Amino acid sequence: MNDNIFQKVENKTKVNKSTIMDLASKLSNGNMKDKNTLMEVIDELSSITGRNVSEEKKEKIINAIINDKVPSNIEKKF
Repeated sequence: MNDNIFQKVENKTKVNKSTIMDLASKLSNGNMKDKNTLMEVIDELSSITGRNVSEEKKEKIINAIINDKVPSNIEKKF
């Protein structure tokens, strides 16, 4: 990812590149097809950004990741 994407994310979420990279490092050591791991990641991101994520939304996110339904152009969301 280029720095422009990180800047857009930081502007929108107030989460800096260092925090994102630390989380990415943590994720690379985790099982991203495990529901509990994904739930922990979502909860951590929710805490970092100060945004509440409903249980319904968590389930949708988890199912999208587990079933490989995450769009390849996700950076356009930022």
